[in-house]
Amino acid sequence: MSQSAVLRRAPKRSGFSKLLENRNVLGLLFLFPAAAFLLVFLTYPLGLGVWLGFTDAQIGRSGTFIGLENYRYLISDSVFRLVVFNTILYTVVASVIKFALGLWLALILNEKLPFKAFFRAIILLPWVVPTVLSAIAFWWIYDAQFSIISYSLIHLGLIDHPINFLGDPTLARASVIAANIWRGIPFVAITLLAGLQTISPSLYEAATLDGAGSWQRFRHVTLPMLTPIIAVVMTFSVIFTFTDFQLIYVLTRGGPVNATHLLATLSFQRAIPGGHLGEGAAIAISMIPFLLAAIMFSYFGMQRRRWQQGGRD
Repeated sequence: MSQSAVLRRAPKRSGFSKLLENRNVLGLLFLFPAAAFLLVFLTYPLGLGVWLGFTDAQIGRSGTFIGLENYRYLISDSVFRLVVFNTILYTVVASVIKFALGLWLALILNEKLPFKAFFRAIILLPWVVPTVLSAIAFWWIYDAQFSIISYSLIHLGLIDHPINFLGDPTLARASVIAANIWRGIPFVAITLLAGLQTISPSLYEAATLDGAGSWQRFRHVTLPMLTPIIAVVMTFSVIFTFTDFQLIYVLTRGGPVNATHLLATLSFQRAIPGGHLGEGAAIAISMIPFLLAAIMFSYFGMQRRRWQQGGRD
């Protein structure tokens, strides 16, 4: 049978079948369910929050459009300015310490240690435990009368009365930061450990042959190769820390005298218990520029990775 006859007898494909063979179209079809989910559960609430920030809406009343009035009030609000300072301090200190300790743990777990798999599983426990349970545990640890820390220090003769961890503004800030660090270190450590295991041992061998010491190998091999992983890890760490709500709300409710209030907890307090939905939404929306800065940090970290691999973009 001639080739032309075979082509004539071959069933004609519909336009839809040809469309499905297009990889771009097929990819969009697979992405559609996730895109629809994000549109309904993320885009709509975000858009509603932006709109509420420009209104004087209260619980039980839709409110009217007032423009930038909520934001003008927040700029002149001393409590809001204090909370911005608290949030930045909380995020910067906790993120830096989590990164330093997480990297240190990752380097240790990357070595040949006995029971290494067991230690890797144990280190994940603070991360997998629900945040509220962790906060309740720390609430007991920091209790003004029954604190295990105060009990131990008194019996060691180092202090003569219990420490009021959550009653003093400075101690309360340090206490909630310590709780956040304890909870966040496993995420940083395990993620950086995964990045360390992707670095080729031949790079370390070449550096050793060139006379590089342990610090030089870390500085010139480990750190540059980990740059994209560090960028992504720190982006998520900053976002998780900056938007922290449960830990603060369970431990201190923002007290004492607003010393531990973060933007997330203040937004909730003004919007739900306080009833001022517009003001609470404006506080929440004011967090977006800081989160965008964290995303840009990750973006430039990925650009550094492309440069290392010889890419142009």
